Amino acid sequence: MARLAFNWSDVDIDELVIAGWTARDVSALEHHIEELKAIGVQPPSKVPLYYHLAACLLTQAESIQVLGDDTSGEVEPVLVGTPDRLWVTVGADHTDRKVESYGVAVAKQLCPKIVARAAWRFEEVEPHWDQLVLRSFIEEGNRKTLYQEGTLDRLRAPRELIAGWRGDARLPSRVAMFLGTMPAIGAIRSSPRFAMELEDPVLGRKLTHAYEIRALPLVS
Repeated sequence: MARLAFNWSDVDIDELVIAGWTARDVSALEHHIEELKAIGVQPPSKVPLYYHLAACLLTQAESIQVLGDDTSGEVEPVLVGTPDRLWVTVGADHTDRKVESYGVAVAKQLCPKIVARAAWRFEEVEPHWDQLVLRSFIEEGNRKTLYQEGTLDRLRAPRELIAGWRGDARLPSRVAMFLGTMPAIGAIRSSPRFAMELEDPVLGRKLTHAYEIRALPLVS
C-alpha cells in the first residue's frame, strides 16, 4: 500500500496498474516500439498491455535512488480512484532500461513511480481531455532540455483503457493507473533530473513535479 498526499486529501493506494503501448495512432505506436527496440526491448505480445506493480513503488518524492546509470523517466497522465470520484494527475514511469531489454515487467518493478502532489477532478477535464498537453524535461549539460511533448489525443481515451483492463469504464477506489507516454525527442536517455507537467490550456492551469535521480553504484 502507498499513501499519497494531494492538494485535496490523502489517499491510500492498494493497486498500481501501468497501461503500456497505448498510442491511438498505429504509426506512433510503431515508432515507440522501434524506439524501444533500439535499446533492446522486445515488442509487446498485444496492445495495450497492463502491468501490475507493487503499490509501494508510488512516491511523491523530489529525489529518488536507483541502481546504476541505465534508468530514465517517462511522463504519463495518471488516474486515481477514490470512493466519491476519479482524479487525474501527472506521473513518471521511471524504468531500468537495461533490465527492460530482457524483461519489461521486471524492469518496471525496479524503480519508483513518481506522481505530483496536486490533482484535478477528472470530470473537469474529460470534455476536453484530448487538448491536455503532456511534457517532460531532462537536464543535459546543466541545461533544461525538452524531452517529451504531445497532446493526449495521441493516447487511447482513459475510459477505454480502464475498460480494457477490467471490462468496466469505472476505476475502482484505491487504484492508480498510468495511461501511457509520448515518444522521446531524440534517443531514450538517462538524466540526473526529470521534470514533468500536464497542461490544461482550456482552463489555464498546469500540474507539475520534478525529481532528482541519484544513481547508486552497482558494487561498493
